[in-house]
Amino acid sequence: MTDADPSSREPRGIQSIEVGGQLLLALAHHGRPMALKDLARDAGMTPAKAHPYLVSFIKLGLVEQDGGAGRAGLYGLGPLAMQLGLISLQQYDPVRLATPVIEELALRLGHTVAIAVWGTQGPTIVRVAEGPTPVHISMRHGTVMSLAGTASGRLFAAWREVEAAALHQPLPAAEALADIRAQGCATSRDSVVAGVSAAAAPVFDASRRLVLSLTAIGASAGFDTALDGAPVLALREAAVGLSRRLGGAA
Repeated sequence: MTDADPSSREPRGIQSIEVGGQLLLALAHHGRPMALKDLARDAGMTPAKAHPYLVSFIKLGLVEQDGGAGRAGLYGLGPLAMQLGLISLQQYDPVRLATPVIEELALRLGHTVAIAVWGTQGPTIVRVAEGPTPVHISMRHGTVMSLAGTASGRLFAAWREVEAAALHQPLPAAEALADIRAQGCATSRDSVVAGVSAAAAPVFDASRRLVLSLTAIGASAGFDTALDGAPVLALREAAVGLSRRLGGAA
């Protein structure tokens, strides 16, 4: 019996780095300085085990200890962590990151999926991944989407309401925009073209600004616009993943 192909095995890492990295993940998750006992608990280790890792991280600048009055002993992310985060964000172009995502979604959902960004005239389609049965209506590159009638437009109207209002186009009602923000998605059914439906999910950057939408579109007869339907769930999951890569809130 021969050994498995080494290239098919999972690359071996350094366990101590992976263990210590749980402390950094805990700090990033909470977004605020933490006491040693709380930080250790969230990282799944004892304070005695966590402390040496924190000492090393402090020396590297990945962690800093707040010595302010009444706050001694709290640990937070350090200057090197901030520098690495800023450099990482500078390397990421949201549209470039999202392009392979919409291609995968189109294959997975069987619908056409597009990227829309905010342009001078409103939400504008900049990338399209066609599904097995392409829907070309209102999904060509450069198409400006209606703020009130399309899923992409409603999404941008909800999170960029001031800019949307400046275009002097009809907007959805305030209650509808609030629902979109609460649900984390927007949908449309037979709104612009009879027989065509769509769903859109928001992608945010580190400043919590909506930078693009992931929008799926298809024939209404086979397109589920329910919040627990496959298109909405898949779009929201992909949008959350992209938002995290851009440093944005999920």
